[in-house]
Amino acid sequence: MDPWQSFQQQVLPRKTSKENLDRFIPNRSAMDFDYAHYMLTEGWKGKENPAVNSPSREAYLKQLREALNMNRTRILAFKNKAPAPAKLFPRKCFSPQQAKLVRPKRHVPQTSERTLDAPDLLDDFYLNLMDWGSSNILAIVLGSTVYFWAPDGKHIAVGLNNSEVQLWDSTAIHQLRTLKGGHRTRVGSLAWNNHILTSGGMDFRIINNDVRMRDHIVETYRGHNQEVCGLKWSASGQQLASGGNDNLHHIWDRSMASSNLATTQWLHRLEDHTAAVKALAWCPFQGNLLASGGGGGDRCIKFWNTHTGACLNSVDTGLQVYALLWSENERELLSSHGFTQNQLILWKYPSMVKMAELTGHTSRVLFMAQSPDGCTVASAAGDETLRFWNVFGTPEAAKPTPKTNPEPFPNVNRIR
Repeated sequence: MDPWQSFQQQVLPRKTSKENLDRFIPNRSAMDFDYAHYMLTEGWKGKENPAVNSPSREAYLKQLREALNMNRTRILAFKNKAPAPAKLFPRKCFSPQQAKLVRPKRHVPQTSERTLDAPDLLDDFYLNLMDWGSSNILAIVLGSTVYFWAPDGKHIAVGLNNSEVQLWDSTAIHQLRTLKGGHRTRVGSLAWNNHILTSGGMDFRIINNDVRMRDHIVETYRGHNQEVCGLKWSASGQQLASGGNDNLHHIWDRSMASSNLATTQWLHRLEDHTAAVKALAWCPFQGNLLASGGGGGDRCIKFWNTHTGACLNSVDTGLQVYALLWSENERELLSSHGFTQNQLILWKYPSMVKMAELTGHTSRVLFMAQSPDGCTVASAAGDETLRFWNVFGTPEAAKPTPKTNPEPFPNVNRIR
């Protein structure tokens, strides 16, 4: 045998039959591709710099790799079984007792509970013609250019076309006082803050009247350049929100009141709306949260942090916004609108997902008022109807009582 044949028999592997061959199939899910990519792209870079590959540095890196278990010589690592995934979100288990605490979805009636005629109700966006007092007395103006407010159920303030404001005893139907000299034209908006009656007029002025004093004008706010059509005091009585036909609304703070009645400065001047701002509503569960609604050229409901003046959110409803009411029992907001459905829309806050659309009016729903218990809403529209809606549900703490279904006006009194 020559040397080459001897070398082939001793060194080179012998051929086997096809029956003895076997194909190896790797498990790609167990391959360490990240390490392979690093070795193919980054691992060689330092080798071109002799200073980087000094003996001392190589010794340090060797110890570091051993400490971190990085002494891997194979790029492709194969494992028989992948590790079990970690349970990052364990499933919660509810006991039968806990399951009873889950609140069912509340049913919102889609029709009004009661409808009353409201003849000669003025179809005027800039007026505020209805309110519901804490003594369950609802005041509404029919056939007049004034509106009624009844925050305590005993006294009603009436704004007149001749710039005067009248105070009435609603029980005795007796006029108590006439406030003069504050405005020059009609008074279209009023808001109570304990003994302070705030009035807003077509003369762009906002006046705080102390009804206990002979000289009743205690503060004057100037900031609007068209008619003031919306006024609302916060629950704390510290901040006043005003809206006008100039597309502006302001936040006024009583702590900033000036001794000079003509120079009181606003806390925030908010210019985001692009139409008249009449709809204003302070949140009952967050004192510095205000909702505002814009007219036909705006159609948005906006939410404001009244401490900073920042706009927190804006929702385009696609409809003119006439009035806003917060629920006293749930995190919900009710808005009233006009063409084409003339509906009330119930929104879930803060997601602003529509919960219900309440229809029945055949003209724009200009006015809304809320009952003292926060459950029932009265709406009045240009179709000369007054409708009552059980929209906000029943408070959790309230005990069920027999439904007597009393008339809202058991004794109708008229102030002429």
